Amino acid sequence: MTGKGADVSVGGKTIELPTRSGTIGPDVIDIGTLYKNTGTFTYDPGFTSTASCESKITYIDGDEGVLLHRGYPIEQLAEHGDFLEVCYLLLYGDLPTKAQKDDFDHRVTHHTMVHEQMSRFFTGFRRDAHPMAVMCGCVGALSAFYHDSTDITDPHQRMVASLRMIAKMPTIAAMAYKYHIGQPFVYPKNDLDYASNFLRMCFAVPCEEYVVNPVLSRAMDRIFILHADHEQNASTSTVRLAGSSGANPFACIAAGIACLWGPAHGGANEAALNMLAEIGSVDRIPEYVARAKDKNDPFRLMGFGHRVYKNYDPRARIMQKTTHEVLGELGIKDDPMLEVAMELERIALTDEYFIEKKLYPNIDFYSGITLKALGFPTTMFTVLFALARTVGWIAQWNEMIEDPEQRIGRPRQLYIGEPKRDYTPVSKR
Repeated sequence: MTGKGADVSVGGKTIELPTRSGTIGPDVIDIGTLYKNTGTFTYDPGFTSTASCESKITYIDGDEGVLLHRGYPIEQLAEHGDFLEVCYLLLYGDLPTKAQKDDFDHRVTHHTMVHEQMSRFFTGFRRDAHPMAVMCGCVGALSAFYHDSTDITDPHQRMVASLRMIAKMPTIAAMAYKYHIGQPFVYPKNDLDYASNFLRMCFAVPCEEYVVNPVLSRAMDRIFILHADHEQNASTSTVRLAGSSGANPFACIAAGIACLWGPAHGGANEAALNMLAEIGSVDRIPEYVARAKDKNDPFRLMGFGHRVYKNYDPRARIMQKTTHEVLGELGIKDDPMLEVAMELERIALTDEYFIEKKLYPNIDFYSGITLKALGFPTTMFTVLFALARTVGWIAQWNEMIEDPEQRIGRPRQLYIGEPKRDYTPVSKR
C-alpha cells in the first residue's frame, strides 16, 4: 500500500519519493527512482535500513520481542503445533485442516529417502570433514539427481522440490553426522514423526533397537519450529539473491547453508557453548562478567543480545523451558557447564548493566546447551539449524519466484579505489 511521499533534497534538487506501508511495522521509502532523478545512490552497509522485498511470511518487531509466522505468534506455534504443521503454514499461508495435515505429513514422510547413489558421495569426503562442508556439497548435488523438479517456471515442480528439500534434509544431515563419527547410515522409517525419525537416524545403531524418548523428540521438534524462519536474515537473503538469477532451488538452498556456516550467523550457539567451556566454573563468572563490561577488553559474552531483538528474544523463552525439560528428563544435574549457564542466565536477567544494555539470553544460548544434552557434538549444531531453516528458505524462495516485482539482485557500491589511470608498459614501471 502506497502512502504519502517523502521529500529528498540532493544537490539543490528536491524530489518526492513514495512511501509504502505494510500491514504492520514501519513504513518504507521507495527509492527505486532515486538514481534516475538525482544521480545518487543510498549507502547502507549490511542493508540494516533497507527492505529488499515484500513478504507475507514472517514479521519481527525487535523492540517489542515479537515473532509472527503468517500472523501467528511463535509462542503459540511452538506450544500447540508441530514442525510439519509450521512447514505447511510457511509454504501455503494458512494452518492446515486435519485432512490437509495428514496429506502433507504423508507426502513429506514418503520423500525422506535419498537416492542410493548419494551414499557414495560421502566417501569422497575426508572422514574428519566438518559436517557443514558435507552438507554444502550434498545438498547442492541434489539437483544432479532430481531433474524433474528444477524447472522454476513450473509451480508443480517448485512444490515437489520444496517437499523434497524438507523431507530429505534430515536424512542428509543424519548421514553427515554418521559419516562424521564413523557409524553406518540409518535409513528413515515411515511410521515415525519428523523429529523422532531424525533422532533415530542420528543415534540408532544396527546392533540394537532404538526407542525414541518422546520428551526428547518433542524438544527436537520445538527446536526445529523455533529455527524455521526469521525474516530476511543473512542466509535467507542469500537464498533470495541466488534465486533471483534463476538458479535451481537445490543450488539456492546450498548457498543458504554456506552462508549459515558463518560463526556470526548459524555458528552462534556453538560459540556460546565454547564460551561456557572457557569460563569453566561458577566461581570464575564474576571475572568474565567484569571483562564483558570492560569496553577495552575484547571478550564478549556469546549468546546474549541480538542484532534484531532489543527485548527478550521470544524464541529464547520457549527454548529456556525446553532446555530445563530436557535436562530434567535426562537427569543432568552436576554438569559444570550447565551450572555456569544457569548462573549466567540469572545474572543477565537481574544485573542492571545487562538490563540497561538489553543483553538478554538469546535462543543460541539455550539451544547450544540443549543440543549438547541431546548428545550432538558442537560440529552438528549449525547442521541442525540448516535442517530447520530449510523450510523458511524454500518458502521465501517460492515467494520470490512468484513476486511480479522480482528482479535479479544487483546491489550498488561506493567506489573508493583508484580513479582512471593509463596502462604503463612493464619496462617502464
